[in-house]
Amino acid sequence: MDGAEALVPITMFAGGFAMIFGIYYLKTRQNLAMIEKGMNPKEFANRPAPYKNLKWALLLIGAGLGLFAAYVLNTYLFQNLKGHEHGNPAIYFSLIAIGGGLGLFGSYKMEKKWWDENK
Repeated sequence: MDGAEALVPITMFAGGFAMIFGIYYLKTRQNLAMIEKGMNPKEFANRPAPYKNLKWALLLIGAGLGLFAAYVLNTYLFQNLKGHEHGNPAIYFSLIAIGGGLGLFGSYKMEKKWWDENK
C-alpha cells in the first residue's frame, strides 16, 4: 500500500469517530444548557412532529417534479445545442434543489398557517 492509499481508511475511521463523538458531545451540552435554564430535557426529546410526513412528501414531490422538468428541458429544449451531446447534468441538480426547496417552503407555509390559527 502506498502512503496516499493508507490515508483513505485512516481518514475514514477518524472522520466517523469524530462525527459520532461530536453528535454525542453536542447532545450532552444541549441537555446541560436546558437543565441550567430549569427545563426538563426529556420533555423535549419526544415532542410530536405533526407535519413531518407532509414535509417529506412535499420535499420528494418537489424533487421529482424538478427532475422531470430537467429531463423535459434537456430532451426537448437543449437537444439541438452543439457541445451538449451528453446532456446537461447541472440542470438536473439545480432543478432538483429548486423543486425540493419549493416543497419545503410550501410545507413551512402550511405549518405556519396551522400554528397561527391554533394559537
